[in-house]
Amino acid sequence: MLPENITAVVSRNERWRGEAASEPCEAGWAREAIFFVRALKQPVGPTATAWVEISPDGMHWLREGTEIAMPAERDGVAMARLSHFGNWLRIAARFDSGAECRVLVTLHLKA
Repeated sequence: MLPENITAVVSRNERWRGEAASEPCEAGWAREAIFFVRALKQPVGPTATAWVEISPDGMHWLREGTEIAMPAERDGVAMARLSHFGNWLRIAARFDSGAECRVLVTLHLKA
């Protein structure tokens, strides 16, 4: 039997700046998850830090502990791999004033 898996696009062609976050995804059925963050254009300003957040209800968010550096160049890709995360997932970032990144964020889930 093949494992069940899905790829969810949780941010498409969004300009992230200031406080930013992907759409939440309900993922409690999955055993493992990987976020991929791709810069669609050359990022502006210093490289931001992103982190994974978990939630019991999709509305109230807590940092899970995994952090990644956002991509520093056009078509650069960053990723975060998870195996213990509860039900709801998203990725969030904080950018310095004037910094931004146009992103494509996908979440890959496997049962």
